Amino acid sequence: MKAAELFVRCLENEEVTTIYGVPGEENLDVMDALLDSTITFVTTRHEQAAAFMADVHGRLTGRAGVCLSTLGPGATNLVTGVADANMDGAPVVAIAGQAATTRLHKESHQVVDLVRLFEPISKYSAQVRAPEIVPEIVRKAFKVAQAEKPGVSLIEFPDNVAGMEAGDKVPLLRQAAMPPIPPPEKVTQAARIISEARSPLIMAGNGVVRAGASGELVRFAERLNIPVATTFMAKGTIPFSHQLCLGSVGLQARDYVSCGFKQADVIICVGYDMVEYHPHLWHKEDDRKIVHIHASPAEVDEHYIVECGVVGQIGGLTAGHRCGSHPASRTVGVRPASVHYRGDRRLRPRRGLPREAAEAGVGVAPNAGSRRHPHQRRGGPQDVDRPHVPG
Repeated sequence: MKAAELFVRCLENEEVTTIYGVPGEENLDVMDALLDSTITFVTTRHEQAAAFMADVHGRLTGRAGVCLSTLGPGATNLVTGVADANMDGAPVVAIAGQAATTRLHKESHQVVDLVRLFEPISKYSAQVRAPEIVPEIVRKAFKVAQAEKPGVSLIEFPDNVAGMEAGDKVPLLRQAAMPPIPPPEKVTQAARIISEARSPLIMAGNGVVRAGASGELVRFAERLNIPVATTFMAKGTIPFSHQLCLGSVGLQARDYVSCGFKQADVIICVGYDMVEYHPHLWHKEDDRKIVHIHASPAEVDEHYIVECGVVGQIGGLTAGHRCGSHPASRTVGVRPASVHYRGDRRLRPRRGLPREAAEAGVGVAPNAGSRRHPHQRRGGPQDVDRPHVPG
């Protein structure tokens, strides 16, 4: 069995169904091996298109999309799509052909050091230097690409190595890492900060989409009566018609979403990646408390100083009453937000508010029903003339 055939078997082991790309002389062995494979090869007109298609494939499925190119200019055409996928947290494995290892030590036609070229725009970049290491490189490439935060792995495959015999090597067993369980004291601290907030606000990011935790996010917001703004990458995590939905942030105009950030005293960032909407645009004053809920620790930024960071599986952390894997991860100790508006008069719960929030005494005066949460829009969603926001 040739190394190229072993390589394709490893891709099948990773449950790859489709490869997008442009064939070339340096990856002919791989293309021949695909003829007897269950994997579908989609020929694109340009390698950049292949990278973007793999990017979207990864976002929609949660499993790494795969793109393929030949050496030199074919591989450099992948750069824009690869960089985009890596920054936006889309799992992608890029495969690039390369010249024979016998001419990589000198100037040679269309030879570019692809491992070094892709290092700044990928999570993992490696060259297959011998047939025996094919299973390890492929397994690591997919493991790294799909681990939180997802991104790109590049595999450089010299054509002479692809044609070598691989012996009796087989694909490695696939294993998925479990998200960490946050320390109980961190969950308790976050619950206390949210309970004491006067005007809390949730900002949902792309991490919610990747975790498939939209339902848990909505129930979390409803249970605590907290409005939700989303980044462009998190559109749809809460229905736009929902009474707690503030819409998307990202435009620098001072619209009602920006006003919500201005009035908030606690901002709960759920699955928020800094690349989506920079903190200096919504936290210039640095006077609010930030609760960071994500599968990965917070990035360092002078405008994103976290009061409390809760690192773990987003769905479990926001599900609250449904999460039983960690005693401290339940939100039974978190009361719905008691929001003050114009003086010291509290709001009556809006229609449709969950019973437990209403029973917690969110509202008082009989005639206060017309007053709004500081972040709530005037009228229903159908009454708001929203500008078109590109997604």
